[in-house]
Amino acid sequence: MKARPICEMVPVPLCLLLSVTLLAVVVAVEAHEATGGDDEYTWPQWKVPLVRNRRTVALSSPGFTAKPQGELNGTCGIECQRRLPEPSLADLEEFLSYETVYENGTRTLTSVSVQGLNEVNAWPAGNSSSSSKSRRRREVYGTDTRFSIADKQFSTKYPFSTSVKISTGCSGVLLSPKHVLTAAHCIHDGQDYVSGAQKLRVGVLKEKSRRGKGGKGKRGRGKGKRGKEEDKEEKEKEEKDGGNERKGRKGKDRKSRSGRSVEVEKPSFRWTRVKQTQVPKGWFKGGASDGVAADYDYAVLELKKAQKVKHMDLGVIPSVKKLPAGRIHFSGFDDDRPGNLVYRFCSVSEESKDLLYQYCDAKPGSSGSGVYIRLKEPGKKKWKRKIIGVFSGHQWVDVNGNGAQQDYNVAVRITPLKYAQICYWVHGDSSECRDA
Repeated sequence: MKARPICEMVPVPLCLLLSVTLLAVVVAVEAHEATGGDDEYTWPQWKVPLVRNRRTVALSSPGFTAKPQGELNGTCGIECQRRLPEPSLADLEEFLSYETVYENGTRTLTSVSVQGLNEVNAWPAGNSSSSSKSRRRREVYGTDTRFSIADKQFSTKYPFSTSVKISTGCSGVLLSPKHVLTAAHCIHDGQDYVSGAQKLRVGVLKEKSRRGKGGKGKRGRGKGKRGKEEDKEEKEKEEKDGGNERKGRKGKDRKSRSGRSVEVEKPSFRWTRVKQTQVPKGWFKGGASDGVAADYDYAVLELKKAQKVKHMDLGVIPSVKKLPAGRIHFSGFDDDRPGNLVYRFCSVSEESKDLLYQYCDAKPGSSGSGVYIRLKEPGKKKWKRKIIGVFSGHQWVDVNGNGAQQDYNVAVRITPLKYAQICYWVHGDSSECRDA
């Protein structure tokens, strides 16, 4: 039986009360996480290596023939990777080389060089336990611990507002006003780009309208042909995803006439085209990357238009499990709760250099969400949330290398090397990316 959003089952005032309760839960969890010592709850300072472009060559246009993947199979997970040799510098440069696909369908391959790797703080191997340890499955069972944030007055506030929807059916997180971090498998299946990646779009949660009722405001005048076409595309996309605002307004009017003073506005999206997409070569199947492909399940999308909402920075943490609370948080657009942003927090059960296994309830659609924690800024009393991983989703993991598979919740960690690469994609200048 599928869990229904709370706001579909209760009166509107009670729904708002539950939404406020959700925020109280978030605040309480973060307050509990803030009860440790200063050193335990301070963002560590890292020197990260330099990842620099070496050469870029043009490739043939992709076929865009792959189908979006709901689940990943045959992943070499934490246990499997323990038997692999440590990658050499040449291997790392191969994995961090990347493809760029542009909105016109053209594609390039950029090889990179890694410098200053010896200057980086030692990156711990993580506390991997034996494969016999029981873990929770990703499928929701028993009590569903997810929270639906059905009211846009909450979903459009930070940190929830950093969550975005990808037109291929995944989620993502805003890294900058023009950059989104998501899972690579939402764009590419390891062999080819998915069919929807050719005209990729990102949906950002809309703020509440300031004009009250619909009609022609200042933004409605003077639009050219291109602006009208984009509005038409945005409207069609919203209707497809259940975000038809006209129906919402009609319902809202009926509520007003019935005397209700409290109204709930469900989230809707403002869709923006993607200018270019970058995927690390380590994700592609074939060659030395086959055993470590799960470690590189991330991609960055550059948007055509900057978004006027607060974004979330990247962070690097040597161990989540060693934090006194050991919790992670993420929000995404789970398929079983259409139109709603879904928030969850949970503990990490296992971690390696590149991967996290965790207990969070989730459903397809949440893949690509930004996994974040909240720690103090060094030398300050201010607390700050940062993205420390990408939720890869439900994966069938090769545990012992003998073909036997188990399904786990997996997230890809942001390591110093990945931080350097993603930071370069965002800023275009590796010198801005030496400190994490």
